[in-house]
Amino acid sequence: MLKAQGIIKSYGKLEVLKGIDLSIAKSEVVSIVGSSGAGKTTLLQILGTLEKPDQGIVEIGGVNPFKLTQKSLAKFRNEQLGFIFQFHQLLPEFTALENAIMPALIKGTNKAEAEKRAKELFKFLNIENRNDNKPDALSGGEQQRIAVARALINQPKVIFADEPSGNLDSKNSEELHKLFFQLRDEFGQTFVIVTHNENLANMADRKLVMSDGLIINDKQAIALESEQEGN
Repeated sequence: MLKAQGIIKSYGKLEVLKGIDLSIAKSEVVSIVGSSGAGKTTLLQILGTLEKPDQGIVEIGGVNPFKLTQKSLAKFRNEQLGFIFQFHQLLPEFTALENAIMPALIKGTNKAEAEKRAKELFKFLNIENRNDNKPDALSGGEQQRIAVARALINQPKVIFADEPSGNLDSKNSEELHKLFFQLRDEFGQTFVIVTHNENLANMADRKLVMSDGLIINDKQAIALESEQEGN
């Protein structure tokens, strides 16, 4: 589903990523952890096509997005990728439903069809009674569920989440974490999640630990190697 090879990224003289290789399968939930400055968010932005690497190759569904024109890249990002951020990034002047359908409208989906899809997602996310509320009338947990619906609206190949529960209390954080796995089970959704939340990180199918611009630990890979050595 998603592959990265030899990813290097610097900002001036600061080398942030020093050669990242990884592969993520369809319907896999992968967490990325590490101390501040390890390069987690930069890696997520490159995998999500928001930043371009200085060196290396990224492929999503067999497509190298950085070989596309700017217009084609924007279309690819809109249709194939979803994003969830720590602070929701909802537009305050629009209702929950209007916020959720924006990526679909940008794609060119008929408004009625987009609203039908959003309402189905809202029902699944247990916020079906919040269609007409604006963000300031919603709780933090409800706002983040609207952001999840917006990320899902175009049925993307991969959802990238950057500290998705970082602005939520413990109860809403736990509910959001469980929701990611329900979405994986229900829709076959693939998630790549940068987080400082150890509970979420340890729930993932794989936990990648970063330090000083490198992946230094892949918990699933270590488990598989140990199993093979024991056989």
